[in-house]
Amino acid sequence: MNFFVLHPWNASYCATGALTAREEKMSKGKITLIGGGPGDPELITVAGYKALVAADVVLADRLGPVALLDELRPEVKTIDVGKAPGCHAKTQDEINDLLVKYASQGLDVVRLKGGDPFVLGRGGEELIFAAEHGIAARVIPGITSSISVPAAAGIPVTHRGVASGFTVISGHEDLSDVPLRADHTLVVLMGVSNLPQIVETLLTRGLPFSTPIGIVERGYSQTQRTTIGTLEEIVVRARKAAVANPAVIVIGDVVRLAPEALTQLVELQPLESVDVTASVSFAD
Repeated sequence: MNFFVLHPWNASYCATGALTAREEKMSKGKITLIGGGPGDPELITVAGYKALVAADVVLADRLGPVALLDELRPEVKTIDVGKAPGCHAKTQDEINDLLVKYASQGLDVVRLKGGDPFVLGRGGEELIFAAEHGIAARVIPGITSSISVPAAAGIPVTHRGVASGFTVISGHEDLSDVPLRADHTLVVLMGVSNLPQIVETLLTRGLPFSTPIGIVERGYSQTQRTTIGTLEEIVVRARKAAVANPAVIVIGDVVRLAPEALTQLVELQPLESVDVTASVSFAD
């Protein structure tokens, strides 16, 4: 496994099999950013698991495979740095400081994340911060929830003859410029609280009211649930179902391939007056 020295001034990477003398002098410890996948402990990579059990300090997200922390040595220090809507155990700046603090003490520090560190996971920020402080760092990719959670619900983000590509975006971002085509799937992460605004934007940009949309909650858990509808009435249906985070929203014709679509889409009746812009509260 290579370590990387990131040069902030040009964001280029230099892979090295071993630390140079200058790097050894600047840093005794190291940082490993691990993508833990969608939360199921069995979906972390072999490389990620090996790095995790070898760690001295672990900074863990709430949506990562936290059950694996029970398998660590008793002397391993674990720190909860998880973020929930409206409640952050640690700010990103505090997380960055902790990573460098413990690595500077000569410790093997792991940042255990849900999904993949570089897919809306702020892994790039942490890598740059480590480099700015002369800390050797490496990244072990993980299975991103943007693909795996829809898959758990039987929704492929691409499918021959249905969708040839997909876009992943945060629900907190502006959707006015994302590709909107019948053969292009849109996957929205962290978008439950902004669902009315998301629907309004997509309809304003011309997506048909009949466009299918699926919301997959708590992917790969025993309480996984999929709510399916159309853009016309998904806000009302999600409110009635008390849809809550963590959830992945999938928009496009591929949603029709989900097992639930066989009943949920067929049962839908046209709604004559649904105000998709109305304020709707969802559980976070």
